[in-house]
Amino acid sequence: MNRKTITLSVENSLAAIGKSQWDACANPGWSVGEDGSVTTVQPAHQAVESDSEHEPPEAESIPQQIPYNPFISYDFLHTLEDSGCADLSTGWYAQHLVMEGSKGGIDAIVPCYLKNHSQGEYVFDYGWADAFERAGGNYYPKLQASVPFTPVTGRRLLIKNTTDAAETTPILAQGLVELTNKMNASSAHLTFLTSGEAALLDKAGFLIRTDQQFHWRNDGYDQFDDFLGALASRKRKAIRRERRDALDSGLTIEWLTGNDITEAHWDAFFSFYMDTGARKWGQPYLDRAFFSMIGERMGKQILLIMARQGDDYIAGALNFIGSHTLYGRYWGCNTHLPFLHFELCYYQAIDFAIAHGMQTVEAGAQGPHKLARGYLPIKTHSAHWITHSGLRDAVAEYLDRERLAVDMDQQAMADYAPFRKS
Repeated sequence: MNRKTITLSVENSLAAIGKSQWDACANPGWSVGEDGSVTTVQPAHQAVESDSEHEPPEAESIPQQIPYNPFISYDFLHTLEDSGCADLSTGWYAQHLVMEGSKGGIDAIVPCYLKNHSQGEYVFDYGWADAFERAGGNYYPKLQASVPFTPVTGRRLLIKNTTDAAETTPILAQGLVELTNKMNASSAHLTFLTSGEAALLDKAGFLIRTDQQFHWRNDGYDQFDDFLGALASRKRKAIRRERRDALDSGLTIEWLTGNDITEAHWDAFFSFYMDTGARKWGQPYLDRAFFSMIGERMGKQILLIMARQGDDYIAGALNFIGSHTLYGRYWGCNTHLPFLHFELCYYQAIDFAIAHGMQTVEAGAQGPHKLARGYLPIKTHSAHWITHSGLRDAVAEYLDRERLAVDMDQQAMADYAPFRKS
């Protein structure tokens, strides 16, 4: 790559970039149909990098192709913008960084937003902001490279030819620094990026932060009982009891995807989502229009798990389907039954993943309670550029301690894993 031919620019919407150009960088080697169906195309020579710490169980059978991630797709991000959930009015001002080569085509994109708050990010920097403001600084605006409201690991440097990542990443990193300065922002943050991206940005001078989530791994199970058989006896019995108690009241569980999801289903699920959001966050981030739009644009990539009691839906869990991973995102209910949350969000997701040969289930942020249910701790990464030297030094010292604490916590968690000891 000849650096003299590279042009960096900023676009204020996905529409200005276009679906084909965006998706060619976001999910190279994959094609998305109008109904949201995903198929492989003749892959370019790509370096395989998983979205999480796991490697695909049959990676050798996927010739140099990265996994498909629905959240960095044009349809998902454009729907967030198009529905008004992530736009200037909600404090997410699009500043997508675009890199073009000598042939005029787009070679890389970084999905970026200029923000005046830290809501909807799930990598918490409120303490940094408070300390800087009390010291007389202005923490906002800041630049955020992420998928709004979505704590899911995925590529944040959307490089079309990932074999160029080592050469392209420093260019994009410098572009982010320059954009941060141009916008008079205090900092730039890339959250829930891959471990490979974090390593490259570490070399480029960014501060690296770690945390953990809990993911389930499919070790070649043919059915749920195979998974249970890998657990210690006490844990196995506990899960069987939870599943039995959850379904004891005669519930019917439905798996809905594609055209099977109707507006009536979205109406019911939205009421569940609003109840959960109001109790957990105070103000839910997504509006009703988002769900209709995402169902129309990405229906084949959605799994809606609904619990029905008689003729009425009482609970639901929304998942997105990747090539290797089932991503659990939102859940809610209007009737509280024992272990219903675990059944819909964890056990039904495992059932679906096994039935469809999927590698992992990611059930959202936080949640050490997932450990006893077969979801193991996985490290997540973020990268941060801070312009003020004093704040940068203070944050760097804090992150050194925090990374050590995360490592120690993961080691301790390993002792409580529910699987049988070999």
